[in-house]
Amino acid sequence: MSDEHTDSPEINKNVHPPFIALVYLIAALILQKFIPIPFEPSGTAKTAGLGLAFIGVLFGLSAFMEFRKVQTTLDPHGSVKILVTDGIYRFTRNPIYLGFFLMVIGFPLNYGSLWGLVAAPFFAATVSRLVIQKEEAYLEKKFKEQYTNYSLRVRRWL
Repeated sequence: MSDEHTDSPEINKNVHPPFIALVYLIAALILQKFIPIPFEPSGTAKTAGLGLAFIGVLFGLSAFMEFRKVQTTLDPHGSVKILVTDGIYRFTRNPIYLGFFLMVIGFPLNYGSLWGLVAAPFFAATVSRLVIQKEEAYLEKKFKEQYTNYSLRVRRWL
């Protein structure tokens, strides 16, 4: 095995965080159709949903820009060159997953469904178990004390 293959998180190659988020988002919308939660969304609630989704997109874009600045990979299956701790990463260790979390809540809310609020904690548990725990173990092994200090200073979500 080459170093490139050993220098990466041990995340199943079939696990892709955007797909996980999309599954939960679609599930929330389908559940609303077949098992509706009684809810008369106001314009404010729909706007709040759109706002949450927009903030989620901004979190992802901010993370993307930080990774581009230091020329390392966004691929959760890849090898990172540097520990990113600037920009949005000063506030959350997982801005992309937090962004997906907000989208899982926001898009359904914008369409008048509360199922996103139900689905979001399950999304968080799934991505934590399948991705985040493995990424953190990898970063701890690769960056040692630098990652430990960072993780003590910055929360996993917010």
